[in-house]
Amino acid sequence: MKKILVSIVAMLLAVPSFAQFSSGGFDLDKESMYYGIRIGMTGATLSGDHVKSDMKMGMVLGAVLGIRVSNTTPLFLESGAYYSERGGKNEGGGKVGYNNLEIPLLIKYGVKAGDMAVLPFFGPYFAYAFSGKVKIGDESFGTFDEKKWDGLKRANMGFKLGCGFEFNKLYAEAGYQFGVSNISKSDGHSIHSNALFVNVGINF
Repeated sequence: MKKILVSIVAMLLAVPSFAQFSSGGFDLDKESMYYGIRIGMTGATLSGDHVKSDMKMGMVLGAVLGIRVSNTTPLFLESGAYYSERGGKNEGGGKVGYNNLEIPLLIKYGVKAGDMAVLPFFGPYFAYAFSGKVKIGDESFGTFDEKKWDGLKRANMGFKLGCGFEFNKLYAEAGYQFGVSNISKSDGHSIHSNALFVNVGINF
């Protein structure tokens, strides 16, 4: 957790220097393509049949590419690749964690507010968990270790809803991801992965 906070603080402290070298704001009337980097954090939970976890904090790192899809409307299609830490925990100290590669496919609509662009967005995301760890008491084992427990499925999909704000190439966003895939391997049970997220970054 300390490493996450240090990384985000470092990013925020760098904002003035990025602004000095900016060549201007995001032009909704002229912009046809952009790319950017993101860093942030998630508050992830697991929910489902007999499952309701507390929030587990994690890190997000990503890169995005956006393309304008209309000549008359500031409508953009954005995708990219994110590393995100997901899972959940309970009051007894038990914790389920896993690391995702996520690929979103978002529709963004731009609204000009003075020198700022406001960009609400919505769309699906597709994820694959490549590693993880479960901790129960003094015991820990792999999240996907079927010899220890029923385990979770690695593939996951859901929807992402939020709003971004761009000023002088500096970008911030907040939103919610709700999983629609059942990631439980146990027959007759369902588990869904959800997360609040806050990211900052730069658009080029």
